[in-house]
Amino acid sequence: MLPISRAPSRHAPPWRERTVAGRIGFVLRWSAQVFFAFTVAQVIVAMMIPPSLTTFMLRDRVQAALTHRKGYHFRHEWVSYGNISDHAKVAVIAAEDQKFSEHFGFDFESVEKAIADHERGRKLRGASTISQQVAKNLFLWPGKNPVRKGLEAYYTVLIEALWPKRRILEVYLNTAEFGNGIYGVKAASEEFFDKPPSDLSRYEAALLAGVLPNPKRLRADRPSSYLERRTYNIVVFMRRIGGTEYLEGFWGGAS
Repeated sequence: MLPISRAPSRHAPPWRERTVAGRIGFVLRWSAQVFFAFTVAQVIVAMMIPPSLTTFMLRDRVQAALTHRKGYHFRHEWVSYGNISDHAKVAVIAAEDQKFSEHFGFDFESVEKAIADHERGRKLRGASTISQQVAKNLFLWPGKNPVRKGLEAYYTVLIEALWPKRRILEVYLNTAEFGNGIYGVKAASEEFFDKPPSDLSRYEAALLAGVLPNPKRLRADRPSSYLERRTYNIVVFMRRIGGTEYLEGFWGGAS
């Protein structure tokens, strides 16, 4: 009687029988799967639940406490998309990411232009999109090392894949830093203009957007000549991209 042949087992060999390379490969695959599942869960939770604290807010509060920063008082309160002035939405797009509705998280044209300007001797300017800034503000830390930049790109792809543009803009307006310890458009509107964010005028919204590159030095309630010029340019860009009607173009309604 001929012996019955058995198909080769598809199960992985026991741990003790694996080679060093096999063990390393298993650990790397397992770690990658856990990392992917964890980060996807992070992004999904942040899409569904308003983030009450970001890594940047936490870092800022700790630094302020350790250094006894003068005049520091942390302010942040979430406000829904519909309770934010459409002028504020358009202002941050005009100031920070004029191709927000067109890209999938990265504006490569702006990056190339920034590099070209730097090679001509101009100061290197940032070219991060609103999506990239949301990824950084929510999940990461300041810095320009390759690991952090790589994680920023990774989280940006997840956010763009899982969130609608409206949610990205809503989170950005609620987590951006507008002053010393002032996070989110609600805290900024009440601090600088003594009004709710739903009542911000075009000029006030442009002032708030104007401080975003350097919120610890620029103040919307006491604008410098530089901030005045920048605000004027933002208002011009707001009109150029279509004003509040711009919001209707890619998600079917301003509010």
